[in-house]
Order: sequence, then structure tokens, then C-alpha cells
Amino acid sequence: MTKSEQPSHQTQGPPDVMEKIKEDSRLLRGSLVESFQDPITASIPDDQTKLLKFHGSYMQDDRDIRNERKKQKLEPAYQFMVRVRLPGGVATPEQWLTMDELSDQYGNGTLKLTTRQTFQMHGILKWNMKKSIQRMDQALMDSIAACGDVNRNVMCNVYPDQSNVHKEVYEWSKKVSEHLLPRTRAYHEIWLDEEKVADGREEEPIYGPVYLPRKFKIGVAVPPSNDVDVFSQDLGFIAVMEDDQLAGFNIAVGGGMGMTHGDENTYPQLSRVIGFCPADKIVETAEKVVTIQRDYGNRSNRKNARFKYTVDRLGLDWIREELENRLGWELEEAREYHFDHNGDRYGWIKAADGTWHHTFFIQNGRIKDEKEYQLKAGLRKIAGIHDGDFRLTPNQNVSIAGVTDAKKDEISVVIDEYGLTDGRHNSALRRNSMACVALPTCGLAMAESERYLPSLVDKLEDILDEYGLSDEEIIIRMSGCPNGCSRPALGEIGFIGKAPGKYNMYLGAGFAGDRLNKIYKENIGEEEILLELRQMFKEFALTRSEGEKFGDFVIRAGYVTAVSSGTEFHTS
Repeated sequence: MTKSEQPSHQTQGPPDVMEKIKEDSRLLRGSLVESFQDPITASIPDDQTKLLKFHGSYMQDDRDIRNERKKQKLEPAYQFMVRVRLPGGVATPEQWLTMDELSDQYGNGTLKLTTRQTFQMHGILKWNMKKSIQRMDQALMDSIAACGDVNRNVMCNVYPDQSNVHKEVYEWSKKVSEHLLPRTRAYHEIWLDEEKVADGREEEPIYGPVYLPRKFKIGVAVPPSNDVDVFSQDLGFIAVMEDDQLAGFNIAVGGGMGMTHGDENTYPQLSRVIGFCPADKIVETAEKVVTIQRDYGNRSNRKNARFKYTVDRLGLDWIREELENRLGWELEEAREYHFDHNGDRYGWIKAADGTWHHTFFIQNGRIKDEKEYQLKAGLRKIAGIHDGDFRLTPNQNVSIAGVTDAKKDEISVVIDEYGLTDGRHNSALRRNSMACVALPTCGLAMAESERYLPSLVDKLEDILDEYGLSDEEIIIRMSGCPNGCSRPALGEIGFIGKAPGKYNMYLGAGFAGDRLNKIYKENIGEEEILLELRQMFKEFALTRSEGEKFGDFVIRAGYVTAVSSGTEFHTS
């Protein structure tokens, strides 16, 4: 497509109503101040909930008691979730302790580690939102742009094999995150009592007055680990190492996990590599890609507004040409790289600089204390000892990094005292499991996820053990709805909620996160799930090739066909 053939900035009809809400918001201010001061209700108006997302928060209610409260003629049990912006998932021990304290003081007593390497705190009442955000600010944390039609939390590899390069790659991911923040001072005015900016003196040089058509996600990976699931990102950067030095990044565009049930015009997609840029060009490259989506993304239909649809509609060649035009220089050809896994490595691992990392297994990312397992208290005690980093992983676990030999001994005592698990006593299936929050707080959930997957894994472990497969690494993921926050389309076994107790079952993703799975059975419950997987596990145990992964086996055995593009995701 030549420059004269460039498509119109407008696509497929009049703007969605969300575009008007953003346009009228005075750069994300809206009437949020007045809404949170209203003492009559624990909620805020619907249009303001949409703006609140740009400030890193969702309004939710407890769906477990929704009907009961309705019978009592009470409004739903409204509450708010706050998501921290935490580039690369790196937090200090002081920040960990702050979130721990806030979850007890204003939240529901638990923390959720998300699949985008950050904290979510649930159960905050309207009257405590400002206090929570101000306390986060004192610990040098914010929730700016953690949600909304902007670039979200930038992900980064947690512990690359070349540990000496982690800091450099992390610093670049942090610079990308900072550069792509909205420039409006709305967050600081509303939550931190900053003096108001006079009207007309603000602008958004990257996003413009109506921001992006939809959310935008960036991940930075360091081969051979693809723990950030780089191909699931709108924009992925794959670090290229040459002579043990960071040479730059391959650029991958157009990934995304969300879709809509019954709408084959929506689908998960993998990003595709279009070229290479030197390390010092990563920030401007990220900006220009974002502006392409700003100008050419679909603002009429939010279901088709993600960058993956823009890329598929306009084509990779056009995207690369347009990116080079905006950059004023040409991308280099992509360089070689190889991924071999996308999971976490548990327990103590010695880094190249002589310090230690320890990764804890956190089932579905939920940090809480139970009578028989004081996980939250144990991690709190470690945070009081540790003087390195806490690194939240893309698989909802947490790693403590930069531990000296002396501190290792001290922390090991706490690990033993609280029985904190690194996951190695769990089955390989459980270690590779991941679920989104879903019920009772997510308003989009159609079925259980976080509260159900552990019990399903219990039953699957019995079958795996029967066939001698307990140590077989198999990626299993569950999402309560097709938005795909737990990246279920990249599970060798994937479940997407369809109705209470019912799921669509998908098979055949690549173990390294480089191939989508495909639908196998629709709208099935636990009995059929166990029946189908029992037969597959039995056949896998008897006929698999040496080193063959389960996702490859189900394709070879004819259960599903391989998916090379999201456009094939729904085809039979």
C-alpha cells in the first residue's frame, strides 16, 4: 500500500459511545471528584466507571450476594479494585509491605498477583479509595494507566539466563512505560490533591484528546525464556544478545488474547516479527507503533478495536512501512532468536553476579493467609528481611532477587518456618496452571476460574499419576470469560468460561508460547472434561515421541489441527 493509498483514520461508521465519553472528559477528569464525594451511594455513575479505568481502577460488586441484597432491596455490594502500575513487575520490599498493609486496612485482606506482573487489591470501599491511592503514592507507586484505552503495565522478563543483562532490559522496559504514560494531571489532581491545571494548558502529545481506540499491551522478552508470552502482546520486544551484550530488539506486532463468544470476527492472535531496532531506539519505536494504532485503530466497534485487528486489516508490510515513515529510519531485518519455555523456575537459583533468586509458587496469584498455610504472613516476614527486589512474574508467582549468601540463610529459615512452597512438591501441571479472578468480583465472568481450577487440577493429577505423567510439564489455563486475562489461548489445555460450570475446551498451543490452541469441545462441564482428558493422557503416555510436548501430541494425534494465525482460530 503506497502513501497515497493510506486508509482513512475513520473506520466502519460512527464513533463508539466511549469515544464521546473520552472526548468530554477534560482529559480523564470527568466528574470523578464529585462522584466519589457523593454519600448517597457506594457506587459511581456508569460513564465515570469507564473513566476510572484510566486511573487504574474498576468498580465491582460481590456477585455471590447480589441476589440476596436485591431481595433485601439493597444496592449491590459495590467495591473497587485498584491495579498498580509496576513496570517489569519489580517492587521493593517496602512497596510489598505497603500493599500487604493496605490490603488488610482497606481491601479484602488478600492481594492478587496478576498475569501482567503487578498487584491488584480488591474490596476497597468508595470512601477508602483516595486514602489507598495516597498511601501507595507515599511508597512511590501509582495506578496511572494500569487500565483504560492506553498502554498498560509494561511486562519484562523476570530472570533471564543471562542474569547480568536483566537490569539493562528492565531499565528499557521502565523507560518505555514512563514515556507512554498519559500527560494529563487528572490523576494527581483527583487523588493526590495537586493544584488544578488551568483549562487549555494541557495536551496529550502521544495519545491525543481521545486516547487509543482500546487497551494496548507491551512485553519485553529475553530468550530462551518467553515468560512474558511476548506473542500475546500488542507490541513485543525480543531481546537479541550478541557476545553476551544486548544488541537490540526484534519487534513483534499485533498480538492479543481477547475475543467474543459467537463472533468469528473476533479472535486471539499472535504478534509477528517485522524487524529489528537497536536498544537505544526502543522508546521511540514503541511511541510510533502506539501512534499508528491511535490513528488507524477501529473507533466504531470496540470488539474490533485492538491493534491485532488493525495489523490484520492493513497488513504487516503496510505497518512496517508506516512505522519507518514515522521513525524516519528503516528497521533492520529481524535477527535470530529461540524460545524454549514460558514458565517460571522455582526454588533457589544462583545468578551470574553471585546473588540468589528464589521463586515461590502462588496458586493463581492469590496472596492470603489460611489456617493451614500462612502465605501472606510468611512473605511479609521475608519482606522485613530482604534487601533486594520482589519480582512479580507473568505466571502469577513471585521471585525474590538479589539475595546474598547471608540473607539466603536467614530467609531459608522463614521459608521452613512458614512452610512456603516453591511448587516443586506440586505436580508439573499445577506449577504450570494459571487462572484469572472471575467470580465473584469480575463483572464479565461467565464461569468460575480462580476458585475452580485448583479442584479441577486435583482430579487431573490423579489421572496423570495413574499414567505416570505427574512430572510432565503441561500448560493449563482457565479464564472465566473470553477476554482472556489468563492468556488461555496459549494453554496446551485451555478453558474459557461459557456459562456457570460450563467451558469451551481448547487444545494444542505451543509449550514456548509460540502457537495458539484450537477449540476441541464447546460448552462442556467437569464430567466430560475429565472423560476427554483421561483418554488423551492415556494415549499420550503410551504413544508420545521422546521429548514430545502435550500441545504437539494432540495435533499429531488428530484431536485438533495446528493454528498458525488467529484468523484460523474458529475454523474447523
